Amino acid sequence: MTDVNGTRQTVAAQGMFPRVALPQGALDGVRTRRIFAVMVDFLVVAMIVSALWVVLTVATLGLALLLLPPLFPIVAFFYNGLSVSGANMGTPGMRLFDLSVRTADTGGRVPFINAAVHGVLFYVSWMFPFVLLISLFTSDKRCLHDMFSGVIVTRR
Repeated sequence: MTDVNGTRQTVAAQGMFPRVALPQGALDGVRTRRIFAVMVDFLVVAMIVSALWVVLTVATLGLALLLLPPLFPIVAFFYNGLSVSGANMGTPGMRLFDLSVRTADTGGRVPFINAAVHGVLFYVSWMFPFVLLISLFTSDKRCLHDMFSGVIVTRR
């Protein structure tokens, strides 16, 4: 919504997926930056998982190998949840490419559970890649996992 001067000041609700009013240029280049940020974050999570894999394998003399396969999703859950809900409002990859994650309804910091669910839904969406194309048809460039977790990714 706009006021008498034409500036955006109030929260605009759009049915099931509310959206905060954004300043001009907040969504410029977001899709491209997100792709590169995901690549960086995959590498960071893979390095953390590799280090944990080696440490746990050595510490348990190989007995932990049966329990380690779900290590990547567990690390990704906490990586995304802690970094997005933190003070920097984004993962290291997102910060590197000038992105931040905010709540879609108020534009504030994302709670841990929403940030973690956002990460889980993102990794699930890789099983259905056509779901990621939804951002091409939304005016605010949000993917389906953004809508379901109640967040929006913008430029800093």
